[in-house]
Amino acid sequence: MMTLIAMAISVAFFYSATTVFFTEGVDFFWELATLIDVMLLGHWVEAKSIMGASRALEELVKIIPTTAYLIKNGEIIDVSVSELKINDVTLVRLGEKIPSNGVVIEGSSYVNEAFLTGESKPISKTVDDMVIGGAINSEGILHVKITKTGEENYLAQVIDLVRKAQMSRSRTQDLANRAAALLLYEALIAGIITYTTCMFLFLNISASQ
Repeated sequence: MMTLIAMAISVAFFYSATTVFFTEGVDFFWELATLIDVMLLGHWVEAKSIMGASRALEELVKIIPTTAYLIKNGEIIDVSVSELKINDVTLVRLGEKIPSNGVVIEGSSYVNEAFLTGESKPISKTVDDMVIGGAINSEGILHVKITKTGEENYLAQVIDLVRKAQMSRSRTQDLANRAAALLLYEALIAGIITYTTCMFLFLNISASQ
């Protein structure tokens, strides 16, 4: 697509410059400026959407908790979330984030999952209920047994899907690229045929005169 646009801009500019400085004819500077403006607008919209997706991804990364309170041998130990293992029991106080996906084994509370699932209201959680890593404990104290760690977490999987979506091209984009490639060849062939026909007619008219 960019090759076709670059050719259109180049041909329009050099033809228009030729009509202004060397020969008589109609220039296409206005059409050329319009094409460039439309292309710049399209790139600006694309860049803005990419930046918006990147900011959303950054916000998701910020949700991931970095530390947790591990309950081990009756003691509460401050550890990194990356050190947690499956079946570890963690303490989640009021206002703190649940360190990783797990199941409540003691306590009851309301958990805010708005940033993760879009649920606007806090959800009641009690013993044997599953909780999502990154959710905020809005009330009470919970003891959570870890069931998933690292890349197995719900939030980590969401972030991974967003990153893959940003890096991969959609089927529509691939179809547009193939159509643009065909259009390039068609435009070149049509241009060559038109130029050859015009030159042939011009030479015949000149010869007849």
